[in-house]
Order: sequence, then structure tokens, then C-alpha cells
Amino acid sequence: MKWLKLVWQTFKKPSVHYSLGFLTLGGFLAGVIFWGGFNTALEATNTEEFCIGCHEMENNVYEELKTTIHYTNRSGVRATCPDCHVPHEWTDKIARKMAASKEVWGKIFGTINTREKFNEKRRQLAENEWARLKANDSLECRNCHDFDSMDFTLQNPRAVEMHSTALASGEKTCIDCHKGIAHQLPDMHGVPGW
Repeated sequence: MKWLKLVWQTFKKPSVHYSLGFLTLGGFLAGVIFWGGFNTALEATNTEEFCIGCHEMENNVYEELKTTIHYTNRSGVRATCPDCHVPHEWTDKIARKMAASKEVWGKIFGTINTREKFNEKRRQLAENEWARLKANDSLECRNCHDFDSMDFTLQNPRAVEMHSTALASGEKTCIDCHKGIAHQLPDMHGVPGW
């Protein structure tokens, strides 16, 4: 019981101007406010409106997305930019946001601000995204396309063969075969297998 009294006295004991208890409570409240603001900002940057807020994205890749099954389909389910480009788990999302912050330089310095400049960098941008998806086993694809729930009887024979062998064994991941599924492919001249 003595130690409890000692702890309580320490929390009540004034510093130069405020007690340790007041400073602890104030720090906790400031932390909650900071966390709330941080999380709100994080979610605000995780919307399609934010993603296409600059003309580089709206006039290039977003226009391409509108012509695909990920945008319009018979089921009415529509994928947005963050669905495919931002992991859903918090720690993975933070890592992706930190990596994506480098992409802001392209906006600031105008390296992709015209269709011509964007197309010049398209292959590099695509390869970066393919490498990211390959490294995380196409995590964003799997958020919607659950391999364990696939009905192979509804797939064409080639898809059944690929899904039941290379994908099931872990030898390949979604992005290995589905490049260009939502955006135009870059010029692939000189790439083996293309």
C-alpha cells in the first residue's frame, strides 16, 4: 500500500507549474487528438476523389479504368483506386502511404503532368506497381478475389489450369498473368514473353 501512496503523491506533486498527473492526462488527450487527426487524414487520402484530384491521374489512368470490368460490370461492384493500390490492413496501408509519398514528387516537379510525359514513364510506373504486387502476393487483388472461394467450374479451361497449378502452388501470383487488367499496358517491346 505504501507504493500506491507514493505513486499517487508523485502524480499529485507539482512540477514547476503543473502536476505530473495533469501533464500525463494532457499528454494522453493530445495523443488521442493527434491520433484522430492522423487517422482522419489517412482515410481522406484513401478515397477515389483524392486519387483523381490531380489531372495526371484523372486524365490518364482513371479514364482507362472506366473502360474495364473493374469499373462497370453486371454485378454492380466497382473497384476504386485504393481498392487495388492500397492494402486494407493498417500497417501495410501505412507502409504503402509512405512509399506513395515519393510519388508526390512527380506532381510537384511535373514529371508526369502531360499525357506524353506520363506515357514516357508508364512502363517504369507499371513495373514499380507490378513489383509491389508481386512482393505482397497480390494482396489487394485477394481482398476481393478470394482464391479459396473461386469456382473453377465457371472458368475457362486455360484459367482453370493456371489457377489450379501455378497460382495454387504459390509459384505465381495474380499480377503475373493479369497485367493490364485495369489500365493500358506500357510498350512491352524487349520484355521476354510479350
